[in-house]
Amino acid sequence: MSGRAKLTLFAALATLLTSWSLNALVDSQAWLLQAALLLAVQSAVGAGARRVPLARTLTVAAQVLTSLLLLAFLYAGKGESHGDGPLAYLVTDFGALFGQGVRDVGEFAIPAPLTDGIKLLLVSGVLLIGLLVDTLAVTMRTAAAAGLPLLALYSVASGLAGGGGASWFAFLLAGCGYLMLLLSEGRDRLAQWGRVFGAAPRRGAADSGLAGGAGGQATAPVKFGRRIGAVTLGLALAVPAVLPSLGGGLLGGTQDAAEDSGGGVGGTISAVNPLVSLQSNLNAQDNRVVLKYRTNSPQQADQYLRILALDEFNGVKWEASGRALVDVPEKLPEPPGLRAPVSRSAVEVTTSISAADYYTQRYLPMPYPATSVEIGGKWRFEPAGRTLVGDQLGRDKFQNVQGAEYTVRSLLLKPTAQQLQSAPKPDPAVQEEYTKLPDNLPPVVAETARQVTQGAKDDYTRAVKLQDYFAVNGGFRYNTRTASGTGPQAVARFLADKEGFCVHFAFSMAAMSRSLGIPARVAVGFTPGEKQSDGNVNVSMRDAHAWPELYFEGVGWTRFEPTPRSGINIPEYSRAQTPATQPSAPAPLPSQSVAQPSTGPSATPECPPNLKKLGECGAAAPAQSTGGGGGPSVTSVLGWAALAVAVLGLPLLPMLWRTRLRARRLATGEVLTAWREVGDTAWDAGVLPDEALSPRRAASRIVELGRLDEEPAAAVHRIAGAVERALYAPPGAEVSYPELADDVLLARTGLLASADRLPRLRTLLLPRSAARVAWAFSARRSAIAAAVSTRLTTARLRLLLLPLRGRG
Repeated sequence: MSGRAKLTLFAALATLLTSWSLNALVDSQAWLLQAALLLAVQSAVGAGARRVPLARTLTVAAQVLTSLLLLAFLYAGKGESHGDGPLAYLVTDFGALFGQGVRDVGEFAIPAPLTDGIKLLLVSGVLLIGLLVDTLAVTMRTAAAAGLPLLALYSVASGLAGGGGASWFAFLLAGCGYLMLLLSEGRDRLAQWGRVFGAAPRRGAADSGLAGGAGGQATAPVKFGRRIGAVTLGLALAVPAVLPSLGGGLLGGTQDAAEDSGGGVGGTISAVNPLVSLQSNLNAQDNRVVLKYRTNSPQQADQYLRILALDEFNGVKWEASGRALVDVPEKLPEPPGLRAPVSRSAVEVTTSISAADYYTQRYLPMPYPATSVEIGGKWRFEPAGRTLVGDQLGRDKFQNVQGAEYTVRSLLLKPTAQQLQSAPKPDPAVQEEYTKLPDNLPPVVAETARQVTQGAKDDYTRAVKLQDYFAVNGGFRYNTRTASGTGPQAVARFLADKEGFCVHFAFSMAAMSRSLGIPARVAVGFTPGEKQSDGNVNVSMRDAHAWPELYFEGVGWTRFEPTPRSGINIPEYSRAQTPATQPSAPAPLPSQSVAQPSTGPSATPECPPNLKKLGECGAAAPAQSTGGGGGPSVTSVLGWAALAVAVLGLPLLPMLWRTRLRARRLATGEVLTAWREVGDTAWDAGVLPDEALSPRRAASRIVELGRLDEEPAAAVHRIAGAVERALYAPPGAEVSYPELADDVLLARTGLLASADRLPRLRTLLLPRSAARVAWAFSARRSAIAAAVSTRLTTARLRLLLLPLRGRG
């Protein structure tokens, strides 16, 4: 292997070892094998282009084009574009999947699920770094500068992953890869000055890629380089462990910019907005179950699992305000605002919940209002929002709900519409805090709220009218593809476009309620989920939800449901007290992202539209499945099938070539062709050909070195005798015999039988005589090059002679 070929190999290996650090960002390592295969193809294209040779720019262009074609072949068809034709398949759809990956990176917590978009980002990122390393180290011959893209790759991965127990191993792999690249490049530079002499080689030592001397004995410069590399890596791993102040950085991860206080009453929570991933969960293709629970609640349809409440609207977004944390009491305090007679009619229910191992939420999902929680680990309690949040466990590590099993006791409140309607004025402190609105809120929000609630005499009636405006008669459509803006202009835009998902409905109703003087906030969590046959309830990613909570004195924080989404249960107390026969505005048309209506019969025709929207007319007929909606496309199936055939067929090509060549030779019936087949078969079995020997001497050599038995040996001698007769017989004499093909096969069987298992397997799968293909290709290429050169020379001479003919 030449020095440049070794440098190409170690450049790809350094990139692959450094990319190992990206494994901490996702929950699966399946992408790494794909990245390694594509990186190998990209490096092989670069090596071939440099061997031609091509210009440096053309070499890089060939690698880029090959990588883009491979990525498009593997990932096209997995995006969400709606174009037609090859351009949409290879470009538009490919770009859509890339954009989806960017959104997934911003929405999922680490370790993120390995979606197609994230996999595309990881693989294309490794290919980009590999291209830079290959260009700098091999094409430009500056291996030291190739450490910069490798450092960038490791730094990004380590910074996002925040260090961890395995970060030292990733650093060790990356460092070893870079040092091997430097040693390979240094040895190649030394070799250009001549042979490097070192100590006497050890007898029988084998040559290796990094050994500088003959027979595998490393030369002095290589030994010295190895020692420097080993000491450097050792110091890089040991010094941060000895000096804790150096624990940050590339080995120790990064310190959280807004680190929560670990203990004491003075600790506060500065909540990260959980709505960042809510839209992604609603649109997730793999609707994974994140929670399972079992409850004794008589109203399981009202069993919402609440994560936390967003109580501050700062003009840009809704978020949870920073509040003091306390230790979790054995019995949680009474819910704010709850008084008799509602408290006397409340029923305490018990819910046992288990979280999936991949669900890493820091806030504990539980029914509201909880009275006690039994859970292991370190948790803190925020009294105003009645939220449990994971405490700090160590440097950049916090308690979360991942894989937790816990039991929550909570109150099932049953307020009536009359109790809410007659609720007294709220506490002044609550009124002041939860009715704040930003100064830049568009006037249309308050104006719309006043128009919708015109004629209402109390806060409860106003709240019900706002809920019905969004869910029933306002003409709003549910669409999870709508951009999830949360600022004041987003609320005004939502009121104008009348299309959005739960975030828009919850935020808008909360803002409009505050404009009417009703204390309001937004809760985030999950809808009740789907009950299973074994009694458990599964809560999946698409059950993620946001809803407004309005405060009523004597009841406390009360859930309302303005989102017109199928499967949403409207609370009994918030249903409009209107006659069932009263018609309402016509139902709005569904958005493009909503499933098409079923062609089957609908629910009772006499059911009013407003009750249909509230889910009071029975279950809707199941939607009919459309043939083109699911499953892979024909193009994807054919592409993957072609890839599988290529992967499985490539290792078998030498064997298939030899089998076909053997059949063609034996079909001719010619003695010399059969003798050539015997020689190639012996070559495959390890008996190197010797063209200087006579047929009789060659046959004796094959019998001796091939350790043939009596019958195969006799067959080889018979064929050799026929060859001698064919060479020295008079012209026109017939020298072939009917058993010629049988003797060739008998000799082949003997050669295979005398070999051990591994050599026999190599003889079948990787025959040595397949080198004739490379020889033939090289000869053909040389012949073509010579013919082209001759034609060019002739054409040039003719062009030079043209002016002379003109003069005559």
